[in-house]
Amino acid sequence: MPAVTNIAAYRFARMDGLKALRERLIAFCKERSLKGTILLAPEGINLFVAGSADAVEDLLGVLRALPGLEDLAPKYSVSDDQPFSRMLVRLKKEIIAFGIESIDPSTYTSPRIEAKQLKQWLDEGKPVVLYDTRNDYEVKLGTFRNAITAGIDHFRHFPEAVAKLPPEMKDAPVVTFCTGGIRCEKAAPFMEQAGFREVYQLEGGILKYFEEVGGDHYDGECFVFDQRVGVDPALSETGSAVCFACQTPLTSEEQEDPRHVANVSCPHCYKSDAEQIKERIAARHEALERVTNPLPGSVSYENRRPIRIPGEQDGKTILEMLESVFAHADFDWKELLGNGGVFDPQGRPASPDQVVRAGEEWIRVFPGTIEPGVNVAIEVLHEDAAIVVLNKPAPLPMHSCGRFHRNTLVHFLHEAWHPEKPRPAHRLDANTSGVVVCARTRHFAKLLQPQFSRGEVEKVYLARVHGHPVADEFTVDAAISEDACEAGAREIAEEGLESKTAFRVIQRDDDGTALLEVRPLTGRTNQIRIHLWHAGHPIVGDPVYLPEGKRGGTQTLSVEDPPMQLHAWKIGFVHPLSRQWSDFTAAAPAWALFK
Repeated sequence: MPAVTNIAAYRFARMDGLKALRERLIAFCKERSLKGTILLAPEGINLFVAGSADAVEDLLGVLRALPGLEDLAPKYSVSDDQPFSRMLVRLKKEIIAFGIESIDPSTYTSPRIEAKQLKQWLDEGKPVVLYDTRNDYEVKLGTFRNAITAGIDHFRHFPEAVAKLPPEMKDAPVVTFCTGGIRCEKAAPFMEQAGFREVYQLEGGILKYFEEVGGDHYDGECFVFDQRVGVDPALSETGSAVCFACQTPLTSEEQEDPRHVANVSCPHCYKSDAEQIKERIAARHEALERVTNPLPGSVSYENRRPIRIPGEQDGKTILEMLESVFAHADFDWKELLGNGGVFDPQGRPASPDQVVRAGEEWIRVFPGTIEPGVNVAIEVLHEDAAIVVLNKPAPLPMHSCGRFHRNTLVHFLHEAWHPEKPRPAHRLDANTSGVVVCARTRHFAKLLQPQFSRGEVEKVYLARVHGHPVADEFTVDAAISEDACEAGAREIAEEGLESKTAFRVIQRDDDGTALLEVRPLTGRTNQIRIHLWHAGHPIVGDPVYLPEGKRGGTQTLSVEDPPMQLHAWKIGFVHPLSRQWSDFTAAAPAWALFK
């Protein structure tokens, strides 16, 4: 295979008609299989192009025919392979981004010093400051011996770097240099404007120096902006590479580092699993803040809620069904139907005498809905490919229910993780804080949720209760009703669902309350709250299961109310991905701190 000819060239000159020139150059280069990048700007041209020697010379002929580019002199090199993957011609504001309008290389540049002259100065030991204007990642591969580096990651930061140079340097002769000389066309005049009295720019940059005098006084190689990455003083491609992830040049030694994984990471950007999890969690917290501020339910909206027709209501009118199923609700259903508040399965406003069928889904419309406020201080404890573990605050309903549709944990998760939809594997009451485990996909949900239904998950709660239990450890084994009554409450019922909870007293406090460790051995709705109420030690702040056997009517507390002091503290289960036992803990709230 014949060698590929590479050229790098630039020229500052006033240019116009750039859009038409761009189309012309794209067609010309593609016809000749040239690849690379040409930048066109009102201030000039900058290009890196590779192809056959004849095609390259044809291109130079076209460019030199343009006003101001007559003496365009490229730097040549050869490579075994084409270093570019495609041909780009781009229009830019500047061919080298700098952002200082007073610097115009087409009208003024600093004095130039030829490579041979600079070598002679360095051979003679002439006191001269070599100032590397390139970015840090370029300097990493090599620079002139004893050169001062700008210490920047973008050329736009060059003025800031100059401002930090010692004042005495302004009286010394300074030679600026870069890869091919283009940056020094702006860097050197800027330094003159900043008060440096004797500033030169190395003609043709490092590449021209290599071409004319070799590598004397230079250590390492020169970074180039193509797939070769680096060239040595003989202008031959070196073994350096660029990290796929962070674009940092890599030496041969760094490529052998175990942290270098092709197309993934290198020693400079490698992150441990712990670091990756930390960054991911920080990003999730930002997303949660974004979707909860303002609260989505605080803005008036039309809330459409489904009504699934139970089997026993088949054949009844919609009015009869509503009055039967929602008998506990003090509501004028006939008026609602008359005002178009219910839609049939075909999406039409329902009339009171329409007949319903089992399994149908009708829609109830709540216009002008504004939901109560909730606690949005959701903490992401852990996230991996299979699960998300949260510390849920309270009050915060997990799912859409009652007065809450958008101000719910699930709604927040679906918004913050979009397009993913994490699925909680279990439930906590709106007023209960603590650890919640979610599956990230349906597949992992099928592996995780059955562990809860089979009673294989270990759960530990903290609860502060009224009164001091007599025994340090005790168990409540009392069946709980399957159906809810007022405020969604359950109650102890002989014919109910088998339920069992173990309790251990952590401490008894002088205020008449006690802190308990709680282990629910079954998973019934409101189980811990009902069992403690049944044992004569209701939870402090519980709005439903009150002291002295009384029952309240508030289902979900407001954010201004004192908290219900029940916290899901720890949870353990078989991880659906690793298949290993995993434990997670949600830090105890202030009311649960114990001595």
